[in-house]
Amino acid sequence: MLEARLQTQQRNTQNTQETSLWSSGFGMKLETVTPFLGKYRPFVGRCCQTCTPKSWESLFHRSIMDLGFCNVILVKEENTRFRGWLVRRLCYFLWSLEQHIPPCQDAPQKIIENTGVQNVISGRVPSGAGEGQVPGLEKKEVQRILGHLQAPLCPFLLRLFSWALLRFLNCVFLNVQLHKGQMKMVHKAAQASLLDGILLPFVLFSQGLGVLRVAWDPRTCSPALRALLKKLGGLFLPPEANLTLDSSEGVLARAVVHAAIEQLLVSRQPLLIFLEELPGAQVPRLSALGQTWLGLVVQAVQVGVVPDAMLVPVAITYDLVPDAPCDVYQALAPLGLWTGALAVLRSLRNWGHSPRVCVRVHLAQPFSLQEYTINARSCWGSRQTLEQLLQPIVLGQCTVVPDTEKEQDWTPATGLLLALKEEDQLLVRRLSHHVLNASVTSSAVMSTAIMATLLLFKHQKGVFLSQLLGEFSWLTEETLLRGFDVGFSGQLRCLVQHTLSLLQAHVALLHVQQGDLLVVPRLGPGLTHLARLSAELLPAFLSEAVGACAVRGLLAGRVPPEGPWELQGIELLSQNELYRQILLLLHLLPQDLLLLQPCQSSYCYCQEVLDRLIQCGLLVAEETPGSRPACDTGRQRLSAKLLWKPSGDFTDSDSDDFEEAEGRYFRLSQQSRCPDFFLFLCRLLSPLLKAFAQAATFLHQGQLPDTELGYTEQLLQFLQANAQEEGFFECADPNLAVSAIWTFRDLGVLQQTPSPAGPMLYLSPTFTSRENQEKLEQFIRQFICS
Repeated sequence: MLEARLQTQQRNTQNTQETSLWSSGFGMKLETVTPFLGKYRPFVGRCCQTCTPKSWESLFHRSIMDLGFCNVILVKEENTRFRGWLVRRLCYFLWSLEQHIPPCQDAPQKIIENTGVQNVISGRVPSGAGEGQVPGLEKKEVQRILGHLQAPLCPFLLRLFSWALLRFLNCVFLNVQLHKGQMKMVHKAAQASLLDGILLPFVLFSQGLGVLRVAWDPRTCSPALRALLKKLGGLFLPPEANLTLDSSEGVLARAVVHAAIEQLLVSRQPLLIFLEELPGAQVPRLSALGQTWLGLVVQAVQVGVVPDAMLVPVAITYDLVPDAPCDVYQALAPLGLWTGALAVLRSLRNWGHSPRVCVRVHLAQPFSLQEYTINARSCWGSRQTLEQLLQPIVLGQCTVVPDTEKEQDWTPATGLLLALKEEDQLLVRRLSHHVLNASVTSSAVMSTAIMATLLLFKHQKGVFLSQLLGEFSWLTEETLLRGFDVGFSGQLRCLVQHTLSLLQAHVALLHVQQGDLLVVPRLGPGLTHLARLSAELLPAFLSEAVGACAVRGLLAGRVPPEGPWELQGIELLSQNELYRQILLLLHLLPQDLLLLQPCQSSYCYCQEVLDRLIQCGLLVAEETPGSRPACDTGRQRLSAKLLWKPSGDFTDSDSDDFEEAEGRYFRLSQQSRCPDFFLFLCRLLSPLLKAFAQAATFLHQGQLPDTELGYTEQLLQFLQANAQEEGFFECADPNLAVSAIWTFRDLGVLQQTPSPAGPMLYLSPTFTSRENQEKLEQFIRQFICS
């Protein structure tokens, strides 16, 4: 008992010292560092030059880049028409009164009189009704469906909500930054937490774009909350719209929804569609509901209701989503009105006690939907399933990678999308991937993502604060040089202090004798949280990470992983071998992670990966005796393969001539910084790859057949048990378990059959043998760097 009491006293003393360190600004004097963000800041968010070249050129001007940022929740006397001491105290209220709200111009009646709705009604009622007349019963049915879809705007509620939201956001956030140049592009063209749906309409409403119509998911809101959101501009898809194609109720509901979207586009009202699911939800990243709404817009443009529509990819990034527990998005119950009000009150109660976060709103360059529809169809090539591409190579039955793209779509098509032609469904899916890719690449990297990446993949055992300051600056500059923006600025010491204070629940500060501080990530669920934050940085280094893991796989059979760097640098790596390893890894990684543009072929991405490895100094070209030097551009010819391959690469470099590339070789660079940087890049993909490898190990232990949900729970428990034994807590993530199961299903390892309890999974006959299971695990582990 005495020993236990002493341990408790020591723990309390340590916690008290740690608390004093957080409150005293680390308790040490550090030199002031010149702000590094003035060196270079990229302008992100340009649209695709392949699919929308006219939009890329006409909706952008270089002067836009110099307009700078504004804080949209900072409202001053200058933002109103009035002046004086009373205005300075009532500026929020006066600002909300001055916002323009367009009047509702008989939209319900116009929807009822829509030609499509009239045609459906005429097929449902007996003959004898006058032309253009809607029977009372049918009219009531249309009004009922329309009432579920939308409601007339309430100007009083809109102004009151804008004022209250402005006060609330100032309490929760330090700032909400928006680039003025991005807003100017949207004005020129205009003619994914739950908070996004509230914050984004407010931002665009405050910038003079009018009331934004938001397509909400009805499953996430209670009836009372849906009624309130509809008065504020929300749209909810009627449940009848997802009925079968031959259902009369479904046909009428879909006609009403089509008419409502057409009326919305004709009246030039902006519509907000969420193409990405909520973070933490165990569903495909691409939202099925978002694809449905986008399909309605595409169809309206195709039939000529409006000549064109401008699409603006939008993203919101947070330092830390305020008061968001890990399981908040996995709750089955919809969010109620009182639940939301209590969450707001809880946030206000914590105001002043918890650090406030920063937010960045990103508006990518708008592009023409009409232009994309015309140009995108020319980029479609042949595709094969993952089972056809990868399974023979995994089992050792084949060594040649098929010369086609991977077809992988985890998002199910709903009733409204199934009503479109198959070609139009494919157009909507690829357009969704295009928009989501533009949204991710235009998102700024926040300071918490950089800090989480450093602590998780470079210093999981701890790092001195003085060293962490230098590496934070290094990783920030590396991110900027790769064309990604960062969502912070200021002096380095203040940035690191602010970031660590936001992560104090997952990071410990310890005093050491030398007067420095030791920053140590907390083991357990804290590492899982850091892994989720670090995923925001992965797109900036994804090409290099894929290339580094491919090089690791190529060297796995030649050099032991624990061998010295000099020994690995002796090995010659041919360009064809590198291409093959990169392609294998690209096929293995989920499409939701890669988010490649649909107009970009895998071979073009392979060359991009190789170029990135050369540019960052990891690979050095090696001239072999008797081969033509790489710099010799004479006597080049296009190979037969290149003449027909849709590449999407408009450069005249000879790097795509695969026949000439057979004689090119590379070596790992022997610079002193290369081993650490190579290991850092490999570790960026290690949580996903380790989860896949452990899922392969679990195949002979899992209880199959089982439902998809049941097998996911089995695998997650296995990952958590391994995390306790081996310390790989970053792999014990439900989303990684779901990705592994879906990838194995596409690979033909697991097979699925329908059942009353849901889809049932069972092991395919090919992988019932332990030998083939070990081949699968060995194939995955070759890309993992220990």
